[in-house]
Amino acid sequence: MDTDIAAAQHSYRVIVRGTFAGLGNEARAALLAEVDAHGLAGMRFTPEGSLTYDRTLKHFSYRYEIHSEAADGEEMAGAIAEDLAERALASQGWGFDRLRSTVTDMDTMKINRKPGRR
Repeated sequence: MDTDIAAAQHSYRVIVRGTFAGLGNEARAALLAEVDAHGLAGMRFTPEGSLTYDRTLKHFSYRYEIHSEAADGEEMAGAIAEDLAERALASQGWGFDRLRSTVTDMDTMKINRKPGRR
């Protein structure tokens, strides 16, 4: 395996947060019918994205695992994830506002291990 090719791709974990906006009665009913499947237990980073929200139907978040060129950086991974979230929300007919993302590059993340007991 060519290490240059392997190093060119990075894995990013992206959380896209936003606010529901202009939800009609049907959209609210559909979201509330599925609320238990979109709580804390459903928080996973996946390529398809996992949606979480609560009964207030005010804020939501999507968690994505994005594989992208390292040279494109975290900004591109965030833009890709925000685009995926916009498409997912629009496909359901759910209004939203104020998308923002937080990106972690898993390939450059430093892991602090606790020293072993002696």
